[in-house]
Amino acid sequence: MNNLLLSALNPIAFNLGPIQVHWYGIIIATGVILAVTLAVQEGKRQGIDPDNIYDMILWALPVALICARAYYVIFQWGYYKNNPGEIIRIWDGGIAIYGSLIGAMIVVILFCRSRFIPVWKMLDVAAPTVIMAQAIGRWGNFMNQEAFGKVTSLQFLQGLHLPQFIINQMNISGAYRQPTFLYESIWSFLGFLVLIFLRHNPGLFKRGEIFLAYVMWYSFGRFFVEGMRTDSLYWGPLRVSQILSIVLFVGALVILVIRRRNNQDVWYVNKEISKQED
Repeated sequence: MNNLLLSALNPIAFNLGPIQVHWYGIIIATGVILAVTLAVQEGKRQGIDPDNIYDMILWALPVALICARAYYVIFQWGYYKNNPGEIIRIWDGGIAIYGSLIGAMIVVILFCRSRFIPVWKMLDVAAPTVIMAQAIGRWGNFMNQEAFGKVTSLQFLQGLHLPQFIINQMNISGAYRQPTFLYESIWSFLGFLVLIFLRHNPGLFKRGEIFLAYVMWYSFGRFFVEGMRTDSLYWGPLRVSQILSIVLFVGALVILVIRRRNNQDVWYVNKEISKQED
């Protein structure tokens, strides 16, 4: 078995002259491209012009990236204040999903209001594709050996029946680690499957509830996975992502209940979709 234990994967995919192209960036970009493609398809079903989605993405991507990095840097300021030159080194990792979601949310709301597009409709279109992109993006953390958990044993990892290349990559600084990136990736992908299979079920969702279901699904799983990680961002003694997960889960649930009680907005039914397409 020892002969199978190879070195970690190279985070550099290839070089373009002096420029190093990292797997991290390739994987993130792949997730984004797939997400946009699926969002455009669903947007057409919901009567949203593809050009509006493309225009929104042109604004949302840079803002989400800046916010993701800013979120990470703020909670790691003790390090970055002494190493300001590393703040822009996003290719080495260190971008926070929650930061990117906050930034993207602001852009979606402002953009939709400027184009007179129902915000909840756009959020419902985007939600399943976003969680799919998150599932893919965690493999960028895998290549950079980030988002890992506590020290574990080789026997434990083998007991999970993981491919050998994952086991090898979880050997970090001389110790095997819990593959928490994988746990979150699987949870996010399951959420993607649940949302896409249920979102057109007549009478199940009201407009906006696909997005709210996404928020609750992701934040619920992230709370537990975050508790297993050893590279969390902290606010005092508390893990930032766990605090935010609780706030988001409870907030989304409260909004869903209030909107249901007030009988707000419309149901997603096939008849409604067909009218929009006409």
